[in-house]
Amino acid sequence: MIRCPCKGCMNTVFKLRVGVRGDLLKKGFFDSYKVWDLHGEVLVRVETSNTAVSDEAKDDSIEEDNITEMIHDACGYTNVEDNNNNSEDNEEPNVHATKFYKLLEDAETEHYPGCKNILKLSFIVKLLHLKCLNHWSNKSMDALLSFFKEVLPEGSFVPNSFYEAKKVLCDLGLGYTKIDACRNDCILYWHDYANVQACPKCGKSRWKSEEHRGKKVAHKILRHFPIKPRLQRLYMARETAKKMRWHKEGNVDDGVLRHPSDSITWKSFDARHPTFSAELRNVRLGLASDGFQPYRNMSFNHSIWPVVLATYNLPPWNCMKNPYFMMTLLILGPKCPGNDIDVYLQPMIEELQELWVGVETYDAHSRSNFLMRVAIMWMINDFPAYENLSGWSTKVKLACPCCHKDTQSTSLRSKLCYMGHRRFLPMDHPWRRSRTLFDGKVEMGVAPNPLTGDEALVQLQALGNVSFGKGQKRKRDVHSNAYNWKKKRIFFQLPYWKSLMLRHNLNVMHIERNVSDNIYQLS
Repeated sequence: MIRCPCKGCMNTVFKLRVGVRGDLLKKGFFDSYKVWDLHGEVLVRVETSNTAVSDEAKDDSIEEDNITEMIHDACGYTNVEDNNNNSEDNEEPNVHATKFYKLLEDAETEHYPGCKNILKLSFIVKLLHLKCLNHWSNKSMDALLSFFKEVLPEGSFVPNSFYEAKKVLCDLGLGYTKIDACRNDCILYWHDYANVQACPKCGKSRWKSEEHRGKKVAHKILRHFPIKPRLQRLYMARETAKKMRWHKEGNVDDGVLRHPSDSITWKSFDARHPTFSAELRNVRLGLASDGFQPYRNMSFNHSIWPVVLATYNLPPWNCMKNPYFMMTLLILGPKCPGNDIDVYLQPMIEELQELWVGVETYDAHSRSNFLMRVAIMWMINDFPAYENLSGWSTKVKLACPCCHKDTQSTSLRSKLCYMGHRRFLPMDHPWRRSRTLFDGKVEMGVAPNPLTGDEALVQLQALGNVSFGKGQKRKRDVHSNAYNWKKKRIFFQLPYWKSLMLRHNLNVMHIERNVSDNIYQLS
């Protein structure tokens, strides 16, 4: 017998579970029953006494915990052990690890001798937070910092300028590089085009009109969050560094698919790149991207495309958690990049090429430095984004990326119906011989083989060079061997990309929802 929380009983009547279920289905839950302390939920009550800690001490502890938690979030772990206690047999931390441990030290250092209310690192973070909330200008921030230097006691830490204060955010993993882009998605204003005032391809100005009161504001902006320092920080805490070995040391190879390392794609990559797989601390990443409208009003044109990386070295209960996701690109603009998204992926690809060669990283678990290499195992996206990232058009007759040039389609008035699904069944399956259940024909065809990276490159040679940018139409013969390709994707610049068995994955959530909605509407 349990209390019935329906609107009629209101926890005053004891009933069997069957009776409670019936009442809840008929009447619903008691609205004011917010804390379920009568059904197992523990209600925490805070009692005050004369021996309680003062409010100031509580604020100090909360403040310290928040700053430490910020450092943990930036590094992707939750606990810190003493990593600086090096013995004679252990190597010294490298430059990046030393900078990180300095942050932990600043998070526990008083702002000036005798200051108990605020710490050294939290002073800068809170000051920059106030600047954002109150829209202070950079000039007013510099004036405020110079004033603090005059009034605060000697020995206090105050940055000389707003520029120096922002460097702290970069060390915390909150920094990014802002790169302007052409309004037509032709180029990025970086490297050779860093100081160009107009796009050399379309001739459009780099800046918006004078309605921005003289400020130089770009039409489209790319924010690049570096991958290398965040991956290195995963190895700077002993607990997280140990978790990064789980895919090799903790996983059990018993034929059950419980982790990406159990997949055929992972094992095929290890066989093709034995030097990479020999070092179990090398990082395997998955890339996910999709665009969305940040405002509910769809009449307001704006698009945001985040590009997120997931770390697969971790156990399955950690690799899909928020602290271990890493945003590497954020594409902002009035329109989605579409097929020209490769222009915005250039900074990430350049960094991934460097990471494939390797960077020196300090491992806090083994207390040694090693050469960390990184590889993208596959991409995850929905079907519309599949076209933008893969280069294969998911429209018209050859829309299926698995069947590619062997896609079977039939025109039904203004729609295309894709057939030939029985080719994937076993040869002795009764549905292959059925004429009444399908299109009146017997299916004796064989399932097409997946397109390998080398075969894709052969087909892409017939495509030629593709110019990126809105308004630039690509002319080609519809009967060429390029089939449904629209571009040679930028990921082929990675040395290992063509050797991957599975380069693209479809987001199951989108497929389940869209298919379920369509079936529900038809029924």
